[in-house]
Amino acid sequence: MQKPLMAVLIASAFFSLNAQAADLIQVYQQALANDAAFASARAALAAGMERVPQGRSTLLPTVGLNGSIVKNDGESTPWNVGQTVTRADGGKSLVTTGGANERTTTHTLSLTQPLFRWANWQTYQQSKLQQAQAEAQFAQAQQDLITRVSQAYFDVLAAQDTLELSRAQKTATTEQLASAKRNFEVGTQTITDTHEAQAAYDLVVAQEFAAINDLENKRSALQAIIGSAPTGLATLKAGVLLAAPEPAVIDPWVASAETQNYGVVGAQLGYELSKREIERTRAGHYPTLDLTANISRQNMTGQTQQSGRSDNKGIGIAYNVPIFNGFAVTSRVRETIALEDKARNDLEATRRNAANVARQAFLGVNSGLAQVRALQAAEVSGNSALESNKLGYQVGVRINIDVLNAQRQLYSTRRDLSRARYDTILNGLRLKSAAGSLREADLVPVNDLLVK
Repeated sequence: MQKPLMAVLIASAFFSLNAQAADLIQVYQQALANDAAFASARAALAAGMERVPQGRSTLLPTVGLNGSIVKNDGESTPWNVGQTVTRADGGKSLVTTGGANERTTTHTLSLTQPLFRWANWQTYQQSKLQQAQAEAQFAQAQQDLITRVSQAYFDVLAAQDTLELSRAQKTATTEQLASAKRNFEVGTQTITDTHEAQAAYDLVVAQEFAAINDLENKRSALQAIIGSAPTGLATLKAGVLLAAPEPAVIDPWVASAETQNYGVVGAQLGYELSKREIERTRAGHYPTLDLTANISRQNMTGQTQQSGRSDNKGIGIAYNVPIFNGFAVTSRVRETIALEDKARNDLEATRRNAANVARQAFLGVNSGLAQVRALQAAEVSGNSALESNKLGYQVGVRINIDVLNAQRQLYSTRRDLSRARYDTILNGLRLKSAAGSLREADLVPVNDLLVK
């Protein structure tokens, strides 16, 4: 019983060691299949694609079949009931009440073809805009998924880096604490050095717990998108070089955001819809004209002489001219005009917001690139400063707190450098999203920066 279990454990361990960490593309594919928000957007698109067939239906003929079956039971009482009358053959008959058992069956096939209905025409034109609006909203949902997945992915990497740096700093602080204790025991340092090292150690332990908690939170956020707990994630390559935005000037990005951003496109379509709604509402004042045709058949059966069948065919024009409806249409027109003004201002607000997001993302990329270069230089300087302080501490020209401060500064710089790289990558994706040009293919160069 133990051998099979041992074999399973060994095989599991072997698989875990050889399993590759999931990269950004793989995580994005998981999100495509499992993200609830994106699934909702996909269903909304499917619903929006039905707008045009529904709008077109108001211009097409309608055909209907209706009918009825009525059964009549009744009695008729002659004026001379109870009297005896002479029949035609010379015989005598007693006059009694008469009975009727009739059934009337009616079937009507009718056709109506709108000839002039201005409201229906505007509804059809609106349906095209509504379908385009659904497509724009879905495209925006696709871009949002890319940025959400990337944000959650690099948040996890940043949290992992913070935890690793906290543990590395803990190890270094532990060594410094042990050194301070040894020096105090031999009398070469005071108890103050030991207390300083102990305080630094306690602080880094607290930071480690906070980093563990933050990592779990970031993993949970990614899990909410991809639908399962993330395993190992591919990390950035060492010394990775980040590219500047192309074009390298801000104006083309802002101009693209003002016209091609999917939020702006959706707002523009909403504005066009509001203008069409004014025309559709005004159609309440206009006459309507329809072509009508019908075929009907009526069957009558019973004891009366009216039993038989009648057929009827008809074709003609039906019109309706509205004269007065209590000013309802006039009020609705004023309402739609106000809503058009609202849609126009919403469009302008959306356009300005898209331009602002594009500016912030562009500046974020360039600022991030500058920060990365500066922090890389600071890391080199900080490492040199730490080594110098360690050497000075050994020869007695530096004290324990100098080494601890140098360690703290170096690990803080490395943490900031890690975060700056991730933020620069994410700002590049946000810039393309604001400009309306972000596609799945844009994840490929980002994915190439990862260790696979």
